[in-house]
Amino acid sequence: MKVENSATVSGGVTVPVDRRRGTLLAFVGVLAFSGSFPATVYAMRGFDPWLVAVGRAAVAGALALICLTAARRPLLPPKGRRTAYALISAGVVFGFPVFSGLALDLGASTSHAAVVTGLLPAATAACAVLRAGERPRPLFWAACTAGALAITVFTLTRQQGEAAWPDLLLMGALLSAAVGYTEGGRLARHTPGWQVISQALVLSLPVTLPVTAVLALTTPVTFTFDAVAGFAYAATISMFLGFFPWYAGLARGGIARAGQTQLTQPLLTLVWAWFLMGERFGPATVAAALAVLVCVAITQRART
Repeated sequence: MKVENSATVSGGVTVPVDRRRGTLLAFVGVLAFSGSFPATVYAMRGFDPWLVAVGRAAVAGALALICLTAARRPLLPPKGRRTAYALISAGVVFGFPVFSGLALDLGASTSHAAVVTGLLPAATAACAVLRAGERPRPLFWAACTAGALAITVFTLTRQQGEAAWPDLLLMGALLSAAVGYTEGGRLARHTPGWQVISQALVLSLPVTLPVTAVLALTTPVTFTFDAVAGFAYAATISMFLGFFPWYAGLARGGIARAGQTQLTQPLLTLVWAWFLMGERFGPATVAAALAVLVCVAITQRART
């Protein structure tokens, strides 16, 4: 496949940016993440919200430990990059799962929580400018803004009004994910994406393991098929395997540019909500889907 661009990373090393493959990989990650909210709702039918949020990271950390050991890779990141890994941990290992899980527990519906992923591409692009040195063109920002507005208007108009706390928590989830995605995509330019998320999860194990053990012993636990299946998805797919193609896609296609595939995530989440939870949607969903796809197509053609 033709290499369309290149990016300079720390140390002056220039790596090729394969835009089409990066976009495809990022979309695979988005597809994996799109089931996170329904899976979290299912998991909380049998487990405490805090146990779901921290426990999924503990399980994913154990899987990461096994993968790194089997591949004979270092279990911990280099000392010079541990600040970036700490930001990944704070953002996607703790921040997003905790904030989004509590928002869902306090009454935010799955479709309302999709507002987070509707605004996330814009926030990720802003972080890419601040932390990764990317400079998207005005056309990119126009399409990015239009897509965020389209999906936000669509999801908000489906609601009857939500409490303030869930919205504030969802905003915290949004900012956390944007930081974690940007740092991970930046590191994945010179380290395989699966290794980046694995080392971040292992770095978090001294916190996630004991906290999970305490919560498992002190909070009510009900083992139902829905709860176990939801927790398993959140731990293995949302917290671990989904980051493999996601970080690789951000590194190859550009964080700001490939990150715009997240505009499709709210609509994919609604499809899962319809299929798994019986939620219904009509022509407005189709119109929003078309508007978002147009915006994604424009961002993919805009130069950085």
